[in-house]
Amino acid sequence: MEDQEKLAAEQAPSEAQANPEAANVCGPNTFPYIVRPGDTMFSIARQFGVSLDALIAANPQIPDPSQIRPGQVVCIPRQSTTCPPGTFSYTVQPGDTMFSIAQRFGVSLDALIAANPQIPNPNLIFPGQIVCVPEFTCPPNTFRYTVQPGDTMFTIAQRFGVSLNALIAANPQIPNPNLIFPGQIVCVPRTDGRCPSGTFAYTVQPGDSMFLIAQRFGVSLNALIAANPQIPNPNLIFPGQIVCVPIVSQPPGGCPAGTFAYTVRPGDTMFNIARRFGVSLDDLIRANPQIPNPNQIRPGQIVCVPTR
Repeated sequence: MEDQEKLAAEQAPSEAQANPEAANVCGPNTFPYIVRPGDTMFSIARQFGVSLDALIAANPQIPDPSQIRPGQVVCIPRQSTTCPPGTFSYTVQPGDTMFSIAQRFGVSLDALIAANPQIPNPNLIFPGQIVCVPEFTCPPNTFRYTVQPGDTMFTIAQRFGVSLNALIAANPQIPNPNLIFPGQIVCVPRTDGRCPSGTFAYTVQPGDSMFLIAQRFGVSLNALIAANPQIPNPNLIFPGQIVCVPIVSQPPGGCPAGTFAYTVRPGDTMFNIARRFGVSLDDLIRANPQIPNPNQIRPGQIVCVPTR
């Protein structure tokens, strides 16, 4: 509501000059609004999305709320809107309507109205107001990215190693690619299958870092970074992003004596490898200390199998 407060405050100087005490009328957690011709307490309450009772309670200096006059100061309670899960908050800009907001974020007008029961009249919204926008569902072969302050479509494309044209094509719900907003969802095309030979594609999970991925797959952090020149900042990766992981052809130093090298196939697990070769799962795990998580092995990886 900051923009609306600023707009209301800009109206106040003439009243403050006529009555220097007017600027000090409003208490904490309220901001001043100068009454215009035709205003009533009811219409002001509706305009700012507050209840009439709350507006009256915030203005004990007005003895009769049914009688207000142009130029008078009315104190508007500040409202905080917490958007529910599955939506994000958007601050209404001058010229916005519910229809234009729905169009901008690729959601239906009905869905936008349903997500905002706190707005009694969807035809009446004002700059600075918070509107809860349902999150957009990205199509297959893309992943969701939440726009951060300062982002542009060009920098997002650069960050994820995709072409700007491909990024724009994946987001037909964005009518103007030159105009995106913090909190907006952009669908980023996946780069699966583009990893060079000697690496495999790994989809970043929530909480991942390049260090953790390197540790998980038994490769050095430097080797992982070198295999991903499309990631300009290795300290900044996002869930859904593709990281190319070098395939470790052999454990460090090769398989020890009393074991032989086995190349993991699609569908393999440590359990079924142990059964296939007639060894205990515990022995197989002990023979492979280079595998930090025995529940996560991948095709092309080398597992050292104890000989019977």
